[in-house]
Amino acid sequence: MDAFLAKLRLIVTDKPLLGKLGFVLVALILFRLLAVIPVPGINVAQLEQFFSNNQFLGLLNIFSGGGLANLSIVMLGVGPYITASIIMQLLTILFPKLKAMYQEEGEMGRKKFSQYSRLLTVPLAFIQGYAYLYLFQTQGVVETLSLADFLVSVTVIAAGSMLLMWLGELVSEFGIGNGVSLIIFAGIVAALPQMIAQFAFSFDPSLIPVTLAGILAAVLVTYGVVVMTEAERPVPVTYAKRVRGNKLYGGVSTYIPLRLNQAGVIPIIFALSILLFPSLILNFLAQSSIPWLASTATSLVTWSGGPWLYGISYFLLVFLFTYFYTAITFDPNAMATNLQKNGAFVPGVRPGTQTSEHLAKIITRITMVGALFLGLIAVLPLVMQAITNLPALAIGGTALLIVVSVVLDLVRKIDAQISLREY
Repeated sequence: MDAFLAKLRLIVTDKPLLGKLGFVLVALILFRLLAVIPVPGINVAQLEQFFSNNQFLGLLNIFSGGGLANLSIVMLGVGPYITASIIMQLLTILFPKLKAMYQEEGEMGRKKFSQYSRLLTVPLAFIQGYAYLYLFQTQGVVETLSLADFLVSVTVIAAGSMLLMWLGELVSEFGIGNGVSLIIFAGIVAALPQMIAQFAFSFDPSLIPVTLAGILAAVLVTYGVVVMTEAERPVPVTYAKRVRGNKLYGGVSTYIPLRLNQAGVIPIIFALSILLFPSLILNFLAQSSIPWLASTATSLVTWSGGPWLYGISYFLLVFLFTYFYTAITFDPNAMATNLQKNGAFVPGVRPGTQTSEHLAKIITRITMVGALFLGLIAVLPLVMQAITNLPALAIGGTALLIVVSVVLDLVRKIDAQISLREY
């Protein structure tokens, strides 16, 4: 407790850090204000009924930061930017130049890569805005609009998504933490008071055992996520002794901390985006005026909505994306080369190719554990939903993973700022 209070005093007395935290707070308040401004012509009763009967839209609402449930001008949230980032990451496999830009060209290469992701976000925002608005219009949630009004509404929705993307970039640059993740986090946390109030008003004493089991599961999942996020596999490294002038350098032993879960919550976001995008297209096609197309799309929606197929697909995608994202962000060849250039080596392993293979073997093994854990945590809420028949748990599990990961990342970056000040 004393250590916590001491750290809190350091935060309060650190003006640059307080300024960054204040900027984050102002940005998140602005986002929440935008999230309550609705697009014109909404049927509120029909909107509530439509969302209560559709878990798919509940998951999409998480990534919109809560704006989709209100059909606000920022109803897309940062979804188009996340989709664009996923597409760009996938393209690195097909195009070596993109991979070299992201991994080998340093900070300038990553900035250029991010710029391409932003440019791709624009057409994706218009496509998603059109699809959502057309879907809600056919369901009676939004009144029938003229062509001009429809185009204006789509433009406003796309502009709202671009505004949130820009706000997230500002938070990352002038605030602290990842701006896009914090926007998603703010949307999830903002929904908690309403969820608690709904639970209190509809409280049923017969659900006490189920509620206690859900709380216990949430605590265990939170603890598991914290442990797995912080877990590391140290790889020992020794620096060779070198003589420069009259001084002796090197001879120091240290280690490289390889995280058990290098990818964080990104595989969950990737997997959900891949799962939800086909569902969005099928729901859109199910409203088609062409009978055979509408019936085929409806049949596919019904078939793909089965809990077993969804759960297995979800687990496999999370597992595969964990390996994929780790392979993109961690390059054993580059690390082995850097160690060799700095006169460092892993004891018992020859520098160069053998070191690269040694690191690749270690990262493959620890990623297996991280991928299995993420996959199990992702489908655990679906298992609980099947047992308890409470659909909110399926949404809450994904939200919990995101919230815990974002909070841990924010705490680490605040600790880094405090440590920098102490030095």
